[in-house]
Amino acid sequence: MHTLERLLPSASGPGRVLTAVDRLESNAGLDGIARSVQGVVRRLPLGRGRDALHGRWLGHPVHPLMVQVPMGSWLSAAVLDLLPGQRRGARALIGVGLATAGPAAVAGWVDWAELQRQQMRVGLVHAAANITAVALYAGSLGARLRGRDGLGRALGFAGLSAVSLGGALGGHLAYRQAAGANHSEVVPHLVTPGWHRIGAVADFPVGQAVRRHIDDVTVLVVRESGNQVHVLADRCSHLGGPLTEGVIADECVQCPWHGSVFRLADGWNVRGPATAPQPAFETRITDGHVEACLRLDGARGTKGWDAA
Repeated sequence: MHTLERLLPSASGPGRVLTAVDRLESNAGLDGIARSVQGVVRRLPLGRGRDALHGRWLGHPVHPLMVQVPMGSWLSAAVLDLLPGQRRGARALIGVGLATAGPAAVAGWVDWAELQRQQMRVGLVHAAANITAVALYAGSLGARLRGRDGLGRALGFAGLSAVSLGGALGGHLAYRQAAGANHSEVVPHLVTPGWHRIGAVADFPVGQAVRRHIDDVTVLVVRESGNQVHVLADRCSHLGGPLTEGVIADECVQCPWHGSVFRLADGWNVRGPATAPQPAFETRITDGHVEACLRLDGARGTKGWDAA
């Protein structure tokens, strides 16, 4: 067999896994449940705590960080279950995992409620696997406390299998579907250094969003009275929503997809679910034309390899 053919996924290997998850992404039968749960999550009276659960203070989603505690506790409990005389330690670790799973789940649900349809479908099954794991671990702890250590170990290993499946789907969400990723991170690597002319001042009506391009990047241009001009990358850092179609108010722009709010002056994310600021440009007016240059206070790059 040709070397390349041996490397390609087969129907009985990795290809089967990817095909199954792809089918899950396209399963519209999950949408009714997703809409109902999304409505419940969005109505939770979390106030400013919602942005904290998104991880805006951290600069990226906090849910992946929080799940390390229950996952690590349960994996460690499984290791102790394989060793003699470690019953108390295994019970304690399972209890720690159960106590910390709740807050991690709340953060995950808050993020999930602001995803795209295909991501939400995978997220539902991800959550179902984790809920199953919590139920199994609760049963495991209960059995152990009643002295039924054999049943407790069996339920614990079943719980580890369930939470591992949930973790695999979480990885698919994060890395294949880019849920929680900064969708504007590439901007500094696509815009060449220096000033770029983007149009005459008269092309930008005061207070209105106008779409332009700088190299390979689509940008939002908003001119204020007094000829102050703001330029931000157009695609929202949360999930790539078009900011030029959003609402301009209070010197900010609100993404039309999930409601993230960014300050026009510097791209700062005033409100989530976006956890990363929007790339912003310095502007100047030369000979009646607006010119923009990527701000120097962020990461700078060039096409291809960065210049030495």
